[in-house]
Amino acid sequence: MCPPAHFQVTYSINPWMDPAKPVDVPLAVAQWEELRDRYRALGHTVDLLDPRPGLPDMVFAANGATVVDGRVLGARFAHPERELEAVAHLEWFRGRGYAQVHEPVHVNEGEGDFAVTASYLLAGRGFRASPLSHGEAQEVFGRPVIGLDLVDPRFYHLDTALAVLDDAADEVMYYPGAFSAGSRAVLRRMFPGALVVDEADAVAFGLNAVSDGLHVLLPQAAVGLFGPLRQRGFVPVGMDLGELLKGGGSVKCCTLELRGL
Repeated sequence: MCPPAHFQVTYSINPWMDPAKPVDVPLAVAQWEELRDRYRALGHTVDLLDPRPGLPDMVFAANGATVVDGRVLGARFAHPERELEAVAHLEWFRGRGYAQVHEPVHVNEGEGDFAVTASYLLAGRGFRASPLSHGEAQEVFGRPVIGLDLVDPRFYHLDTALAVLDDAADEVMYYPGAFSAGSRAVLRRMFPGALVVDEADAVAFGLNAVSDGLHVLLPQAAVGLFGPLRQRGFVPVGMDLGELLKGGGSVKCCTLELRGL
């Protein structure tokens, strides 16, 4: 995670960003700290990436890399405003002794574009990631990569449209309207028991969630998801990251998962 010490909305690179809307930085920091503290209270370790001036979106740490089985595929951002974030993330991993750190050739925005299940690497495309990044990720991680086409600009990253609930059981939830007809068919075939989310909860960023296999941390405004998650045996934990939503991100965007260390 990366503290939002320099968080601002000074440009617009997704439909949620409006530079005319002021950001309350102390409130953003407080909301972020509550998320960090909740992870720790649930028994998780939180490593921190130092924020850098002039990079207001660094708080969205999920975009900086993808980590599977201790292997790291760095990010290559689509927009120049975020290019230097990739450098910061690569330096962090190399400085902590990760032996396999791969600097990408093709555009991908980390876990914004890639979702890890037990069997697959799900890969979004359409607004940010290059389709060529899918083959690159498959070579790095040695896992089948399944490409999914995003068609609604509100859901510009895969992690705004789909969340992995239990990676051991290949259990996911997703909003069908974010995907092309062909990708919806693929998701139905691959995940016939998935939790299908309606537009209201998707627009509330309910799919920008993090699950540890039991607890599902998600925006508290996605009220329609709490009951269905409980019915499936999960414990939903509502979080208020409304200030960070001004930048187009919530729980998952703030969280880069370090797998297989």
